[in-house]
Amino acid sequence: MAERTWVPPGVDVDQPSAARTYDYYLGGGHNFAADRQLGDQVMLAIPEVRDIARLNRDFLRRAVLFLVSSGVRQFLDLGSGIPTVGNVHEVAQQADEQVRVVYVDKEPVAVAHSRLLLDGNERATIVQADMCEPANVLQAAETQRLLDFEEPLGLLMVGVLHFVSDEQHPREIVAEYRDRLAAGSYLALSHVTADSRPEEAAAVVELYRRADDQLHPRTRAEVTELFTGFDLLEPGVVSTALWRPESPEELGPDAEHSEVYAGVARKP
Repeated sequence: MAERTWVPPGVDVDQPSAARTYDYYLGGGHNFAADRQLGDQVMLAIPEVRDIARLNRDFLRRAVLFLVSSGVRQFLDLGSGIPTVGNVHEVAQQADEQVRVVYVDKEPVAVAHSRLLLDGNERATIVQADMCEPANVLQAAETQRLLDFEEPLGLLMVGVLHFVSDEQHPREIVAEYRDRLAAGSYLALSHVTADSRPEEAAAVVELYRRADDQLHPRTRAEVTELFTGFDLLEPGVVSTALWRPESPEELGPDAEHSEVYAGVARKP
């Protein structure tokens, strides 16, 4: 449970934060009463939301390990959120200590705690920026210091694009990042959908109107379109639990009807 004494300047703890509410779903301690209240209301609409968050986190881990095994040694993690167990740099650097990671988030609490966590790690950093402004992210000094865009890179957009409205043009945002990537780079992406339970999803969308970021679920076809310009890898766009699970436990109680789609693709 978060204490107000470490709140970065300018943070309104009375407005729920999508990043801090996700931290609450995962059992983290960097959230406030408003975030927990929103989270509890979401759990009334979709009681399995903690499992959904865990399955999304499990997908992130598997995707990172797959990319490292495919030769990727640098990652750009957009909308990285508040640090919790199994961060990208921990997973990747355990597999290869030479891996470099740049996290990007605009939420001040996420940035503050990431800086504390990464202190002393010369191969991982965080950039405070809005991922919807690719030029600012890509030109940031820390991005330029750690990442080589002439070499393959793992672009991570896990659980973030559903906070980008159609008016913000999510496909164009992905394309702008894609165009900067070297051939052989990968995109790992997950995204909330209303396909399985439209009524419950509509209730959650309404609840998130109070938060700093609104929720915009998309269909499987719309999520698939986000991979335009990449070659989707097997098994394609599926529920998070069904993307290359390593054990029966990772499938969760209802793998076919996850509220989050996921996929990994390679830039040819």
